[in-house]
Amino acid sequence: MVRCYKALSNPPPSCYNLHKVKIHVRRPRSGNGGSSSSCARDQQLQLESSGRAGSAGGTPNRRTRFRLQFPQLALRRRLGQLSCMSRPALKLRSWPLTILYYLLPFGALKPLTRVGWRPMSRVALYKSVPTRLLSRAWGRLNQVELPTWLRKPVYSLYIWTFGVNMKEAAVEDLHHYRNLSEFFRRKLKPQARPVCCAHSVISPSDGKILNFGQVKNCEVEQVKGVTYSLESFLGPRISTEELHFRQASPGNSFQQQLVTKEGNELYHCVIYLAPGDYHCFHSPTDWRVSHRRHFPGSLMSVNPGVARWIKELFCHNERVVLTGDWKHGFFSLTAVGATNVGSIRIYFDQDLRTNSPSYSKGSYYDFSFISNNNKEGIPMRKGEHLGEFNLGSTIVLIFEAPKDFKFHLKAGQKIRFGEALGSL
Repeated sequence: MVRCYKALSNPPPSCYNLHKVKIHVRRPRSGNGGSSSSCARDQQLQLESSGRAGSAGGTPNRRTRFRLQFPQLALRRRLGQLSCMSRPALKLRSWPLTILYYLLPFGALKPLTRVGWRPMSRVALYKSVPTRLLSRAWGRLNQVELPTWLRKPVYSLYIWTFGVNMKEAAVEDLHHYRNLSEFFRRKLKPQARPVCCAHSVISPSDGKILNFGQVKNCEVEQVKGVTYSLESFLGPRISTEELHFRQASPGNSFQQQLVTKEGNELYHCVIYLAPGDYHCFHSPTDWRVSHRRHFPGSLMSVNPGVARWIKELFCHNERVVLTGDWKHGFFSLTAVGATNVGSIRIYFDQDLRTNSPSYSKGSYYDFSFISNNNKEGIPMRKGEHLGEFNLGSTIVLIFEAPKDFKFHLKAGQKIRFGEALGSL
């Protein structure tokens, strides 16, 4: 309620005395849909004026006073309608408006923020992009067979853009690859990647070292300064029958339960595969794979710039976790999907299907390679072919080793499959 008092001792004939004006504004409920017609219909202005005409030639009547105050009341009514209309009306177009808000120069859409509209954050806007749908469309495009005359120009453009070294490919003739998918999954010459036998753990793929080191406080660094939960990344503990985990106790954290031998520590290494890198990945050591866990999820880019931007990026993206053990205890290799990398293939796992059209958020699917006929799981030798991506992505190694294990790496360095990661 707004009260306005204005008293004049000797009012001239052209001035009028408004003793009291009451304005009652009834705002619409928040759940009414927010349309402009319902907002204007529900908003009611009631005017009550006290005082009556004292003389025939002086004080105006009620209709005259209302007409004199109409411009001010109309302005308030219009502003009230605009405030209740702005959010619901602009919310329907918030996604394209937010893109224009960040793209247009000189803050062209900043005036919209004065009437209640707020743009989406850059992270929320990026998460709203249908990356899974785009990745499936890209996968279909990759399988389209190209005409022979078009193969060399298309592949040459890709080689020039991403710096691909075709001299290492087993088949250098570009006309040999019928589609982009075959070109991405090209094999290398046997002598192109010699496997280092002097070190216990080698790089499973070509790529760039994003981070490495010892796991602390049940958290793993995806890039420097940005961490994610170890339990969220690997999922709940697997049964002790498949892996020789410690028995769960109230005092043991998830990290302590993964360590099977006294005096050992848990280590991690993150390798980013760029689009121009060799897209197959191999076994980093001699170990046996006993379990596979598939996490459906988003397919956001795993570029280091985006990894610094989005917290727990690797926990949001689709990934395939292979767990088992090696001579020092627990060992795991995780293939993380990314934009246009909807297909993650594991050679010995024919039942794995990634980038399905629909999935339940937070769900995962387990599969055990230990059975009555095969109690040892899948044995893998160092350097043996393990799987492949359709485009660049990320490999995350998490393993148990003695305290004297040393990495022979530098953050940000380029590495190739077969080169040493670390040794005892």
